[in-house]
Amino acid sequence: MTEYISYDLIEWGHPFEERSNELPAPAGSEVLIRVTAAGLCHSDLHVQKGFMDLGEEGRLTFAERGAQLPMTFGHEIAGLVEAVGPMVKDVSVGQQVLVFPWIGCGTCEACAEGRESDCAAMRIIGLKQKGGFATHCLIEHEKFLVDIEGLDAAHVVPHACSGITVYNALEKMGPLRDGAWMAIMGCGGLGMNAVAIAHAMGVTNIIAIDIDDAKLEAALEMGAAKALNAGCDDAVAQLQDMSEGRLMGVIDTFGSASTGRIAVRALAKAGCYIVVGQAGGDFKMPQVWLPQKAMTVRGSHVGNLSQLRTIIDMVRAGKIKQMPIERRPLSGINQAVEDLEAGRVSGRIVFQPET
Repeated sequence: MTEYISYDLIEWGHPFEERSNELPAPAGSEVLIRVTAAGLCHSDLHVQKGFMDLGEEGRLTFAERGAQLPMTFGHEIAGLVEAVGPMVKDVSVGQQVLVFPWIGCGTCEACAEGRESDCAAMRIIGLKQKGGFATHCLIEHEKFLVDIEGLDAAHVVPHACSGITVYNALEKMGPLRDGAWMAIMGCGGLGMNAVAIAHAMGVTNIIAIDIDDAKLEAALEMGAAKALNAGCDDAVAQLQDMSEGRLMGVIDTFGSASTGRIAVRALAKAGCYIVVGQAGGDFKMPQVWLPQKAMTVRGSHVGNLSQLRTIIDMVRAGKIKQMPIERRPLSGINQAVEDLEAGRVSGRIVFQPET
């Protein structure tokens, strides 16, 4: 094979288009992956539109972030090693691997400390580098590959984004005291993994929050103890009641003005609100609440390579319950984007490229 197929974004706000590309030959420490699973993340919807909503500040375009079109997006990638460069030592042809896509600049303090997600000049696969919405993907160094031999690639590929994103946030949150409650806001792919991983980390008092009853039922099956439909008028009061006045942590996987409003009002004193979702808009609260409620409000961005390896170890040990996965052909990418945008997806869509 001398060519491979990708589904690229040619123009912001337009559908993905099929393209033929010359198959690259890996050099140095590069590794060529034949993609067998590529997850569709909600952030891919933002990418397709070409911007993120900054509320009163307007928009942040992906062009301003350094993304250039045409580009092959897709950052949740798993596959089989098809070819390796001459300097590759630790992976072999035919090996099944998961790709860590959150590559930093490699020279800053954060990168030196293994905190790639805190790098200010990231070179993300699927944004700055060609990603996984394709039959093949070239990875710049073997160190960004995690062995997943014996596992189902479609099952574990979301951990490259949703898994380490929520794991990073949960580590920032830290353990809760006995009897305290945590809320997971949003029960899409990110929220489902948040519930499963939080439960695997020993959190049992979890309240799942969404506006879709079917997704809430799924979250209960994933390990949530209670569920709240936030479409009601008294969501704050209900959440305080359900948490027995001890809501000490909120992980917001949606990240909008409405979820932020509920979170900061329902949290108990000294509670912690961590935002990982990027639906956008403005976050507003009385500033005096920060000292008066001794509240922590912080953001958390994706995750790090060591965390991805830890999660895969947890999967192998059977500690993380598998969230719903819907397998679809990569050729149906535009319909999948439409379905995700419309809220018709429970869990994660994973593409399996036709090769």
